[in-house]
Amino acid sequence: MAPLSYTQIAGGHSNLTFRVDDAAGNSYVLRRPPLGHRLASAHDMGREHRIIAALAGSPVPVAPALGFCDDESVNELSFYVMSFVDGHVVRDKQTAETILGPAGCRRASESILDTMAAIHAVDISAVGLADLGRHEGYIARQLKRWHGNIVEQRTRELPLVDSVYEGLMARIPEQGPATLVHGDYRLDNCMVDASGQVIAVLDWEICTLGDPMADLGMLMVYWTGPGDEASAWTNPVCTADGFMDRADLAARYADKSGRDISHLPFYVSFAYWKLACIVEGVYARYLGGALGERDPAEFDHFKVQVDGACHKAADALETLG
Repeated sequence: MAPLSYTQIAGGHSNLTFRVDDAAGNSYVLRRPPLGHRLASAHDMGREHRIIAALAGSPVPVAPALGFCDDESVNELSFYVMSFVDGHVVRDKQTAETILGPAGCRRASESILDTMAAIHAVDISAVGLADLGRHEGYIARQLKRWHGNIVEQRTRELPLVDSVYEGLMARIPEQGPATLVHGDYRLDNCMVDASGQVIAVLDWEICTLGDPMADLGMLMVYWTGPGDEASAWTNPVCTADGFMDRADLAARYADKSGRDISHLPFYVSFAYWKLACIVEGVYARYLGGALGERDPAEFDHFKVQVDGACHKAADALETLG
């Protein structure tokens, strides 16, 4: 019911997310592509809507999909709307400590891994997603895709991106059957309730079919538990008391999924490298004016993060021999 009010939801450097409130007190969420330069292979709103709609009623918690619009005269670009889920997106340590506390942080750790296992256990044929992507060669395709994006968008020479790419291509483990892969799975891409239970997985933008170990490797990069060595991802949110360390997370995933995680170091190297590519893409979009006219020095922290992730990827690759 009109009038409608729109509030951009904080977080994320790609697709834009808005809370929409109507005059009757109802709340919704609208997702649309970013401003400025967009990769041809990304920001497909119809695809993202299809995924969350397919997962409705599955063991994977998602916000209910309400509708998709591809008429660009309505909102400049395609978009979709879903129901508003009332919960917490935990992006900083203070929020974790004040809202969750140690018991909630522990439960969030467990629920994050249990939900990941549920994503990878989805019967893709039963939910109508068997044609979401190719079923073979996921890691090789991901390496080529992200390296191609870097070639298109790089703002400077990045020799480690190129050398790690070659090293990973030469060491790809044997791939098992393809599963649903989120692609950017981490704590702040999940919504939790006050107890720490995951109630919605967010940001399905780069979800596809592929190797589930890639999601676990990415989580290892994003997560720094209280007893862990610092990651290239500098957010200290998971250092709050109660969160599990990386090794315990990996062990829980192995137990819940029944998968062999002996090749996890490869997937960690791949995840650091992919993170470097993602952040470099964000940096390039911002330099290209996605946020309007800004001093380029404002974005230097992205350069630092890309360099740090590249070095972490190279270090992990060296452990593989």
